[in-house]
Amino acid sequence: MVQKEFTYRGKTVDELQKLSMSELSTLMKSDARRKIKRLSDADKKFIRKVEAAKKPVKTHNRDMIILPSFVGKSIMIHDGKSYQQIMITPEMIGHWVGEYAMTRRKVGHNSPGVGATRSSSNLSVK
Repeated sequence: MVQKEFTYRGKTVDELQKLSMSELSTLMKSDARRKIKRLSDADKKFIRKVEAAKKPVKTHNRDMIILPSFVGKSIMIHDGKSYQQIMITPEMIGHWVGEYAMTRRKVGHNSPGVGATRSSSNLSVK
């Protein structure tokens, strides 16, 4: 089975990488377009760092848009406790970096403690 080549709004990854930021922003959704239009100095520094990186780049910047120049790079995103490493694929273009590092985990409660509630007094402590 032949894998279909990825396209974003009718453009291949190579074509997207050749576009300027303003041309790229016209293809993206409105929230991503506004983000690209109003890049802060920290965002610009992060973009340069990722484009030049050979090793994974650590970041707390979860509100950055994934750009075509990031494809094939590795980013370590902070989830509030630790860094989660993700590999950027073409399907991630236009999404937020923070979408790929979940900040909430499933809570695994065990048995209730001593004096938790009246009904828990019927349970054995150990």
